[in-house]
Amino acid sequence: MSDWNERREPTFSTVSKSGKPRNDEPEAAEKAAPESDAATGDAPERAGAEATAATIAAAAEARIAVLEGEVAQLKDQLLRALAETENTRRRARREVEDTAKYAIANFAKDVLTAPDNLRRALEAIPAERRQDDALLDKLAAGVELVERELQALFERYGIKKIDPLGQPFDHNFHQALFEVPSTDYPPGVVAQVLAPGYVIHDRLLRPAMVGVAKAASGGGANDDAGLKVDTTI
Repeated sequence: MSDWNERREPTFSTVSKSGKPRNDEPEAAEKAAPESDAATGDAPERAGAEATAATIAAAAEARIAVLEGEVAQLKDQLLRALAETENTRRRARREVEDTAKYAIANFAKDVLTAPDNLRRALEAIPAERRQDDALLDKLAAGVELVERELQALFERYGIKKIDPLGQPFDHNFHQALFEVPSTDYPPGVVAQVLAPGYVIHDRLLRPAMVGVAKAASGGGANDDAGLKVDTTI
């Protein structure tokens, strides 16, 4: 009996309550081994994924750089186009303004002979004749009235008269026809006006026809010395 009991008595060191062996270390080792092998197998895949991500990031950066360059180029083109448009608009506006200001320039240039002839008619009447002849004086007064009205009409459209008597000669507005010896004006000053000039706004219509004063001859030795001009080459 004792031998049978000894054979039927369970060994608690090797059997658990569920009937499974308690020594499960080999099974745990077997489970750990596959996990270790899986981790070792995933390393190349992870490295490949990282390399692919780096390649994609580099390509994206290169593409961004290209797009930024294109954006900068398009922005420059846009700014240039806007500047050109603004310049064109300004030129068009200036042309319209100039057209409005100088549209009558050719007509005014042709009409300038009218006030010239009126002035010549008045200068042809001696002052003493006007005092002696009332009818002639009334006629001269009528001519003067027409001349003043014509000048006022000119000024209304921006046409101004240039009467440079006693002013320094300016080749931009005066045309010198001759030099006249004069003791009343210093050399280089307009001493005689044959025909007044005219400008329309800031543009010359006709230069004034003038005679320019020069030093009178027959002065002293000092004057002659001062008038000498070096013509040597």
